[in-house]
Amino acid sequence: MEDIMENELVPIAMQIILNAGDARNSTASALNAVKMEDFTVAKERIKEAKEFIRLAHVSQTEVIQNETRNKAYEPCLLFAHAQDTIMTINSEVIIAEQIIDLFEIFNKKIESLKK
Repeated sequence: MEDIMENELVPIAMQIILNAGDARNSTASALNAVKMEDFTVAKERIKEAKEFIRLAHVSQTEVIQNETRNKAYEPCLLFAHAQDTIMTINSEVIIAEQIIDLFEIFNKKIESLKK
């Protein structure tokens, strides 16, 4: 039986999971900035999150492209988990970006009513 660490998808899966996790952390930081009404920082954190997602996608896409070129990989549950993780966190980033925009709009409207 092949040792799991010998499966070449394991380090790729770990890179995807780490980048996706960093995207989740940046997204949480963005939402915390919104709580402080710091929309500039919130948008910077979302930009970071999107870059981490992009990096995770690069790793995933390389594997998919290799498979289309007939490169065979041993099945790897960790890689399947990594793909699930990136898609879930990508959805979180997209929703958080919308939330930030909405709160910024509401904040501006509230501020204009105070004048």
